[in-house]
Amino acid sequence: MGDAPDAIVVGSGPNGLAAAVTLADAGLRVHVYEGAAAPGGGARTEELTLPGFRHDVCSAAHPLALASPFFRRFNLQSRGVRILEPDVQFAHPLDGGRAGYVVRSVDETADALGADAAAYRRWCARSVHNADDVVETVLSNLRRPPRHPLRVAGFGLAALQPASLMARHFGTDEARGLLAGVAAHSMLKLSRPPSGAVALLLTTLGHSVGWPVIEGGSSNLIAAMVRAIEDAGGAVVTDQWVTSLDELPPSRAVLLDITPRSLLDLGGDRLSSAYRRALRNFRYGAGVCKVDFALSAPVPWTAEPCLRAGTVHLGGTFEEVAQSEDDVASGRHPERPYVLVVQAGVVDPTRAPAGQHTLWTYCHVPAGSTIDMSARIEAQIERFAPGFRDLVLAKAVRTAAQEEEHNPNYPGGDIASGAQTLWQTFARPALRWNPYRTGIPGVYLCSASTPPGAGVHGRCGELAAQTALREVFGA
Repeated sequence: MGDAPDAIVVGSGPNGLAAAVTLADAGLRVHVYEGAAAPGGGARTEELTLPGFRHDVCSAAHPLALASPFFRRFNLQSRGVRILEPDVQFAHPLDGGRAGYVVRSVDETADALGADAAAYRRWCARSVHNADDVVETVLSNLRRPPRHPLRVAGFGLAALQPASLMARHFGTDEARGLLAGVAAHSMLKLSRPPSGAVALLLTTLGHSVGWPVIEGGSSNLIAAMVRAIEDAGGAVVTDQWVTSLDELPPSRAVLLDITPRSLLDLGGDRLSSAYRRALRNFRYGAGVCKVDFALSAPVPWTAEPCLRAGTVHLGGTFEEVAQSEDDVASGRHPERPYVLVVQAGVVDPTRAPAGQHTLWTYCHVPAGSTIDMSARIEAQIERFAPGFRDLVLAKAVRTAAQEEEHNPNYPGGDIASGAQTLWQTFARPALRWNPYRTGIPGVYLCSASTPPGAGVHGRCGELAAQTALREVFGA
């Protein structure tokens, strides 16, 4: 691998690669070590069902990648990554062929909600108007006041509410369903904050930057990052699990795209007793059961907006989605689960052979679940798209337990690498001024278990790398 590296990154998910890109941009030689056969972590794309059907392994729709300050500087489009945006950003079908749906225009979205049009505008229009400031604040280390506090004050006050309290502002099933669908991305009970913050942020992104997919799959985003590292003289090494910091070659800095659980194993007694205790107390959230389908034709949704949507949230009314998330939080497997669906083929015909489609789905389950939820997921899709089962050519299932087997950054199947509670929004992975320091000189944590948390935005890696640049390299 040539000359010794200035810095080493362990883990090649979006955050690990963002850390490596940030260090390489500062003129450093960076080596990245990845245990899996291919880089990318949850942002990989594989033929999981049949030849020619390309499925995103975890992340599929990418509003945060478009909004993130890191990716805006990285400029994916200039590096050959094609961003494809559907006409409908996301939709939420209801029984009887009805649906709430979000398009880029706030007014068009609001008008389709009828009696809730004015309430919808009041709820999100200000955040959409100040979207850049909201995103800059949310995708920060959350340790300093916003640069423009008045512009984000409305978002901050609203975001402290749980989704169940926000739902009181709406009277129609369509508006309340839309709210439930985005709030459930928090993987929390909808009666708990910050489920409302997640709902408002994701809706704001739907209007401000959209919910696009990457042409050919999320792995093309990863490939662009790997090229940037290699073009700067660095290297990305796969099929090499790191089980101890002592296994790494000498370097001035080490950045770890791993969970607190893995950090305990790698750091051992080199970590302080207080920090080890905090890492052991770090809480992980619910798991997911993921099911990928190869289809002979598009999903025959009854509600027309769903036919044009890149992302569809299933679960019925607000109350039904809330009950599903309550079941998961109580350790039960919902009979009618909340299901997140991404149908990339709406805008990306490269994902499957001509005329055919891939379908990406998951539902929430108790952590560590070994239950195959595919029949319940299929039933929810069939509920809103009669005839769906007749289109299934093949499917691939990963239970929550299998998710962890494939990616140790998903303990118990938790794809957020830590419960997204209000406390852990700030104390992630521990309550300290700089959350990226581990206490071991030159060793930093840069995973989604640090602020600002889950999502393909690269900011955990970038912010950790900036800390290393200041403290180790004097940049």
